[in-house]
Amino acid sequence: MRISVPGPEPVDPAAFDLFDPESYATGDPHPAWAAMRAHAPLHRQELPDGREFVSVTRHADVCRVLGSHREFTSERGSLLQQLGQGEAAAGKMLVATDPPRHGELRRPLNRMLTGKGLDASRELVREAARAVFRPPADGEVWDLAACAAELPMAVAGALMGLPPGDGPRLLKWTGMAAAPQDPAFRVHSAKATLAIAHHELFTYFSEQVRVRENGFRAEGPDLVRYLMEVPAGDAPLSREEVILNCYSLLLGANATTPHTVSGTVMALMENPGQYRLVRADPSLVPGLVEEGLRWTSAAGSFLRHAVTDVELSGGTVRAGEAVAAWVGSANRDERVFTRPYRFDVTRSDNRHIAFGFGPHYCLGAAVARLTLNAFFAEAVERVEEFEPAGEPVHLASNFIAGITRLPVRVRSSSRAAPVRRTAAPPTGAPPTEARAAAVTGESDEGERHGVDRAPTDRRTAGDPRHSPGRSGDPAGR
Repeated sequence: MRISVPGPEPVDPAAFDLFDPESYATGDPHPAWAAMRAHAPLHRQELPDGREFVSVTRHADVCRVLGSHREFTSERGSLLQQLGQGEAAAGKMLVATDPPRHGELRRPLNRMLTGKGLDASRELVREAARAVFRPPADGEVWDLAACAAELPMAVAGALMGLPPGDGPRLLKWTGMAAAPQDPAFRVHSAKATLAIAHHELFTYFSEQVRVRENGFRAEGPDLVRYLMEVPAGDAPLSREEVILNCYSLLLGANATTPHTVSGTVMALMENPGQYRLVRADPSLVPGLVEEGLRWTSAAGSFLRHAVTDVELSGGTVRAGEAVAAWVGSANRDERVFTRPYRFDVTRSDNRHIAFGFGPHYCLGAAVARLTLNAFFAEAVERVEEFEPAGEPVHLASNFIAGITRLPVRVRSSSRAAPVRRTAAPPTGAPPTEARAAAVTGESDEGERHGVDRAPTDRRTAGDPRHSPGRSGDPAGR
């Protein structure tokens, strides 16, 4: 999906087909989303076969739809590609279950994937990032999207206790499940592709459960065994529930994190001053990660169904209607984000909802943040500059905003010692954004073009100290 700055010319919201996956491979939904936020915040679309859905695009409305399970259920399908098909895994798989059962399924996994439960795996995640980040010699073309695809698979495979050699086929199958319409994954038809992916992944995890039932024990973390043994509510998970939730965990990791990496690197190539800023002060890596999450919004949409009539901006959603909540649009909402079309690693109030909102806030958010921080810490230390080396190929999907091919060239860092850390700026120093401009050469002029106006001089002109917070984080950390 392209990311552009909407122009002053009026755009017909209906001009962009929000349902067609191919629209996102060849087009750009952002002008249509901006028009919807301004003039049609509740937008209905009817498909040729008679199916219909409502789109919400404002930050507040998207949070309302995702956050209120009493008004909007996830048990009739959580992805737009499921429109009109129902959800066979309702009440069994975490993403397709409403509270209170949702809480019973989620709490045990929360203990493993957040806080102290994740502490034991932090170094494992960092080692995986270092192993995957293998830039070629200077000047050689590198498909960064292919590299990024390996990253969450390495992390998730290690946490789940899966054999490392299984990574390539699991990557293929999860790609088929997340984007069955994309030419890189499609086999005959989207329907056939999805059926093959589900069969292969369910069969695979059924076998992983079987070998553990027969005594296999992984050397490190083992989320598969953990799901087999941990009580959820007043009883263990059924075999079917274990398999379904293993599938969901792996799909969630592989379908989103790679595209956050690729999309963030693409944004840094379009805004090289921002990368120089982070290299000058690596304490800005967390801010880079948060802005990359907002900018890419890799999980671009979710589906819910109204349980009752609900008033939202622009009108009433009727009971039973399907509602597409567009996260990618919410994360550009001018009501929430200052200069939303500016990529800014020093953004100080970044209330993005890239990990969703409410009960279904991404279970793996802490792991994803740790993974992304590890990856970009490696990049900042080892790569002085990323340069485009060809046209990117965008994913055909109305769910994942992604890139399947991103040719780049890198210029390796020549520094052998750690980056100099300066003290905090003295009293009377210019505000953060002004100090950032001193390093990057950026100005408001750059925002109007979607790129910065960094000078050609690649030397650092200063060393600002500012690490954005995460206020408004729906995880409540």
